[in-house]
Amino acid sequence: MREPLHEFLSHPWLPNCLTLGRMLAVVVIVLGLQLGGEMGFKDRTLCAVLALFYLAAALSDLVDGYLARKYRNESNLGRFLDPMADKLLVSSALIMLIPSGRVQAWVAFLILAREIAVTGLRAIAAEQGLVIAASPQGKQKTLAQNTALFCLLWHYQLLWADTHKVGTVILYVALAATYWSGLLYFYRFLRAASSGAPEHFKSARAAGSPEAAGAPPAAGTSGAPETTGSAGAPGAQEADNASGSSEASDASGASDASGASDASGASALSGADADRSEGA
Repeated sequence: MREPLHEFLSHPWLPNCLTLGRMLAVVVIVLGLQLGGEMGFKDRTLCAVLALFYLAAALSDLVDGYLARKYRNESNLGRFLDPMADKLLVSSALIMLIPSGRVQAWVAFLILAREIAVTGLRAIAAEQGLVIAASPQGKQKTLAQNTALFCLLWHYQLLWADTHKVGTVILYVALAATYWSGLLYFYRFLRAASSGAPEHFKSARAAGSPEAAGAPPAAGTSGAPETTGSAGAPGAQEADNASGSSEASDASGASDASGASDASGASALSGADADRSEGA
């Protein structure tokens, strides 16, 4: 029983399927809020169902992220779809709650403007090769937004709490957290861009050479240090030694020949002197 469950949880497509399911949940929430708006949101059961459905969709974001990290199933498709699904979920609920007066239009506009700005900045960072990790402030912002929207979708009394008033207060807190995390994101991007990493990344990709890409130079190229003189190569040193030996042998041969010539000449002179002394 444990093996099939493990295979199911570790399937590479499970996190992406949960993300796609969260995107489909947006359609259900929009249709439900449209139907509830036509009914004047008088049906408490419909409001409770939509709130619970939104809560389940929001919690699926935690589940797919946990499974992707635990089983190492992170993918580029998941990195693209996950933030898109989160923004669609929050944006659809904010916009659809404006006609009923549960969310003020200026609050929804400010939150959506921040999300669009950060999305554009993230695209610029990806183009320059920068990876800016999610901050704790961003996670707190997401938690506050989802909590506020859950309460506003429920709308009616829950236990002893007025969920509409509680959701409105939390939404203002989420608005402040939204812009605080956005400012921190812009600050981290500017600091990373000013460190010189993007220029190095571009130059390394534009060069297209093995040296620019970090590969070691090939043998016999200019990457190896050049040497001059007899100490540079063993073959040249041996040639110099052989040349020296040849010169030494030539000098020795010339010395021997000179010595032999002198001795022969002395012997001939000695013989001539002896002949002259005998003839005298």
